Amino acid sequence: MSDEAIQIRLRRLQNNALIAAAIGLGFCVLGAFLDTKQFFISYLFAYLFWLGIALGCLGFLMIHHLTGGRWGFPVRRFYEAATMTLPLMGLLFVPVCFGLRYLYDWTDPQAVAADPVLQHRSHYLNTQMFIMRATIFFLLWSAFAMLLNHLSFSQDRTSDVQPTRCLRALSGPGLILYPLTATFVFVDWVLSLEPDWHSTMFLVLIVIGQMLSGLAFSILFLAWLHRSEPFASIVTSIHFYHLGMLLFAFVMLWTYMAFSQLLIIYSGNLPTEISWYTHRIAGGWRAVVWFLVLLHFLIPFSLLLSRSLKRNIYALATVAAVVLFAHVVDTYWLIAPSFYPNGIHFHWLDLAAPLGVGGIWVAAFAKRLRSHPLLVRNDPRQYSSHEG
Repeated sequence: MSDEAIQIRLRRLQNNALIAAAIGLGFCVLGAFLDTKQFFISYLFAYLFWLGIALGCLGFLMIHHLTGGRWGFPVRRFYEAATMTLPLMGLLFVPVCFGLRYLYDWTDPQAVAADPVLQHRSHYLNTQMFIMRATIFFLLWSAFAMLLNHLSFSQDRTSDVQPTRCLRALSGPGLILYPLTATFVFVDWVLSLEPDWHSTMFLVLIVIGQMLSGLAFSILFLAWLHRSEPFASIVTSIHFYHLGMLLFAFVMLWTYMAFSQLLIIYSGNLPTEISWYTHRIAGGWRAVVWFLVLLHFLIPFSLLLSRSLKRNIYALATVAAVVLFAHVVDTYWLIAPSFYPNGIHFHWLDLAAPLGVGGIWVAAFAKRLRSHPLLVRNDPRQYSSHEG
């Protein structure tokens, strides 16, 4: 296929995503009137999943700038387009701000008065500080993404290696800034759903999950476009093999972090820490745990042991799709049991909200991808497509 054909495919994706967004958001508006609290629960879950892909792509973009690995050149524009959705995600965070009293106990003066932990944290956990911190971090993420994109496209226009040097210089501190800011953000957005519970591993687990979802998304997207130009001329099974190795590594890393958190909390046997797990294995939630064990770890891990599978584009894409879907369920499992501790609860808004938020995100991603060359140019570290 020609470059024009791939533009048509991306335009069609953008249009279809906008239609999906209109349908999903239409149902969300209806749900906000019928069950306001459930709307905000579903919206928070959907929002965290799609934001996670954008932040995960930011992490991998910086890793590629630091390492210059061959795996990153076919997917770098995907990562850059995903990071440029961060300003949009800042706007989509506004509905969460209007729903704080439905989501967080620390917004209720009576709940704060009755809970010594909330009283102690009231100077940090309050509406004004919550919104201020979110605003600051979105500005930081967006500014960083814009600067990385600007330097990358500057390298396209010149043979001077200075933009690449700047990208490497920025990416080192950026890989420290990303998990550091995410720590504050997800303490606010996720941990404070149950303010009596805490875990030092939890925030690392969220960041690794974001990067895993961003990587799985990029594999799926490259598999979808690899027969089209300009990808058809340069993308080989070696590129997918390298991406498959990274997917294998991050599946293991996510599992290690999840198991380590459980082991530490179980060994400590502290009621305030175990409570988070007890209502996440209550009733039907236990089936969700086994689902995650199988599809977020055991099955992908077993399949990705195969060298030939990682070279098989469609087989690898299938595994990436399984991992991405499992991460949707994992994100839901992080949020929903905080509100439904006695057993699994599923509402039609849990489908409408991801469809609405995801439709907007994918449309913005596709539009950004269409506006620039799909492959990087003039990067001094770029490998020949016949190497390796």
